[in-house]
Amino acid sequence: MKTITIEYPEAIPAVLNISPEIFEKEAKLALAVKLYELGRLTSGQAAKLASVNRVDFLLACRQFNAASVEWDQSEIDAEFAEIIP
Repeated sequence: MKTITIEYPEAIPAVLNISPEIFEKEAKLALAVKLYELGRLTSGQAAKLASVNRVDFLLACRQFNAASVEWDQSEIDAEFAEIIP
């Protein structure tokens, strides 16, 4: 497994009123969500990057105003074709 190090001012967690550990966990999740949102990672890959299970990752996407599922109009039409004639 590779490691990335990101430097940040020590004051950031204090300003946010959270511990450095929580800040780092949120930053890791934010990175995973953004890469998922850009289509660079699958939800499973992003969940592994964030060190959470896939369901928790998909639920956390909302916290970052990111869609957990992106459907185009043809997928929506197909999904509801039997319900709405």
